[in-house]
Amino acid sequence: MKILDHFKSKSLFKHTILMLMIVFIVFFIVYNSLKIYTKHNSYIEVPDLSGMNLDEALSTLEDNRLRYEVLDSSKFFVEIPNYSIISQIPKEFELVKKNRKIYLNVNPKNFQKISLPNVVQITKRNAESILTALGFQVRDYSYVDNIGKDMVLDVLFEGEKILPGQKIPLNSELDLILGNGKR
Repeated sequence: MKILDHFKSKSLFKHTILMLMIVFIVFFIVYNSLKIYTKHNSYIEVPDLSGMNLDEALSTLEDNRLRYEVLDSSKFFVEIPNYSIISQIPKEFELVKKNRKIYLNVNPKNFQKISLPNVVQITKRNAESILTALGFQVRDYSYVDNIGKDMVLDVLFEGEKILPGQKIPLNSELDLILGNGKR
């Protein structure tokens, strides 16, 4: 009986109302503070940087209060100027918050250099397929007296003999010196 009287008392009712008001006030303060802290509904549109020179793109990002990170691009495009933007993440015209980091892929100065595989003493056909698969172009063939017909004896880059493992730019034009099958 005493317990039921306790639930009917005015003090329990007052404390319950007071507790609900405090919870509501704390929730209201936290909710609005988070809106202010996270800059809710305050967005910046990402500018279209594709094709821009790297210096222009960086100044545009700084003007818009966006951070950036330049990523190495392994692809070199001849038709696009050096150090110009190939792509960006997030994409252009997306809405982001202030100080968001924009990742930029930049066209490098030249093709990346890769090692020449060992194609000496294999057939012309195999050497061609290996070199083209790696991104080289076989431009010309010259034949010298050697018993191995269509056997690769040397590889030339810009008129100079190069050795397997030597680094040369991707998409380079190579000349092959082959045997003609005669002693």
